[in-house]
Amino acid sequence: MEYKDYYRIMGIEREATQDEIRRAYRKLARKYHPDVSKEGDAEARFKEVGEAYEVLKDPEKRAAYDQLGADWKSGQDFKPPPDWDAGFEFSGGGYTAGGGGVHSDFFEELFGRRFRHAGAGRQTFRMRGEDHHAKVLIDLEDSFSGTTRSMSLRVPEVTDEGHVITRERTLNVRIPRGIRPGQQIRLAGQGTPGSGDAGSGDLYLEVAFREHPMYRVDGSDIYLDLPVAPWEAMLGASIKAPTPLGAVDLRIPTDSNQGRKLRLKGRGLPGKSPGDLYVVLQVTLPPADSEDAKRLYGQMRDKLGFNPRAKMGVA
Repeated sequence: MEYKDYYRIMGIEREATQDEIRRAYRKLARKYHPDVSKEGDAEARFKEVGEAYEVLKDPEKRAAYDQLGADWKSGQDFKPPPDWDAGFEFSGGGYTAGGGGVHSDFFEELFGRRFRHAGAGRQTFRMRGEDHHAKVLIDLEDSFSGTTRSMSLRVPEVTDEGHVITRERTLNVRIPRGIRPGQQIRLAGQGTPGSGDAGSGDLYLEVAFREHPMYRVDGSDIYLDLPVAPWEAMLGASIKAPTPLGAVDLRIPTDSNQGRKLRLKGRGLPGKSPGDLYVVLQVTLPPADSEDAKRLYGQMRDKLGFNPRAKMGVA
């Protein structure tokens, strides 16, 4: 995916004020408007400028875009870092600028899903305060226990001088037991204050799990790569296997090959329909780091006559 340097596209510095961004857009929009411009690439440039303005004119989108850093170059291959937008609080921001409503893959990857959802209804006047949205990261174990966590969110603001900054606000959030990635926690009244006596909007926190050193989550199921010795896999064994709620007894069947999945029913994410925990066997060879170990490997070679490539027709 091609990186878009929106500041270069608009010919402004990264420290530009919001007023400077608006003036640059008006100038470029007049220059490249397809109805008046004689430039050969006017339509493409007009859309490109419109997309850049769509991001930079909105303090929330701009603050999120800026945190990607200034070292990227236009046209450079780009992939957003995992959970790049976690911790940013957004109050909306639908598509409002010119540009024909067609955006690049870069824009869609960063902002498309979030702002189509959050910006719905922004163009109509409402007495009730606007809802806010943010993505937050929690630990896998939080879903098993249900708990209350202190969470800090970054809220973009525009200073009196027109520069975009972020302030931090901290909330105590109750995490329901059994919550899954992609589900939302609603904090009533934590959005934009309403006009007059109308109520404030709500804050919706979209949940994602932090990367875990042992487990990975797929829907309501959990997967664990479990190292086992060759003799445990081939001869069968009863061993202890870790789970998010503590170790359990696990029976390894005889003749278990690398990658075999053993299902622990109901030990995935909790809920009315709890998920399962899948133990994926990883046969791990002991190192030949001593004379005894080397001798044993030699005996296996000589006595077993095992050729792992026999089915491939090679010796």
